[in-house]
Amino acid sequence: MKYQVGGCSTKRKLKRRFFAKKALTLISLFMLSISVLTACGTKRDEAAKILSLNLSSGEEISNYDTHGGFHGDGTTCIAYRFDDDTVLEEIRSASEWSEFPLDDTVRALVYGLSDGTTQIGPWLNDDMGHPIVPEIQNGYYLLIDRQNGAETEILDRYSFNFTLGLYDTDTNTLYFCELDT
Repeated sequence: MKYQVGGCSTKRKLKRRFFAKKALTLISLFMLSISVLTACGTKRDEAAKILSLNLSSGEEISNYDTHGGFHGDGTTCIAYRFDDDTVLEEIRSASEWSEFPLDDTVRALVYGLSDGTTQIGPWLNDDMGHPIVPEIQNGYYLLIDRQNGAETEILDRYSFNFTLGLYDTDTNTLYFCELDT
């Protein structure tokens, strides 16, 4: 015996619900796979855009990223090694990049500064407090301050939002680092 409810049988309604749930599951899986696939190149593409460099020939050799959570705070540092000087030539021709030695602000952010009694930084550090970027002797750097409405020097603030590009000319390695606190 079939029960009629609003012109449809109960069996037909159950089939519709089953197919609707199945379709929703498939759509969700499809969207998740698309987001995972596009996320693979996102950081490289983001770094290339922010630093105005072509990073496509670089090999990612390290990736440290603690960003996440509700506010998106964290530290990111990704290293790319290059087989030739193509990126170095791009950097040399860009006026925004500065040649080493690092200025005191960048040195404090990356490696820390000490006068014997006081230590400032480093802020680009791992969970043990050690600098993420190895000591670079020769290279170029680009500091981008992303702090909204910043009216004070970067080291005098209670929070940081900056992007830093460091290029080691001895190893042809580019470090793309971001800190958000």
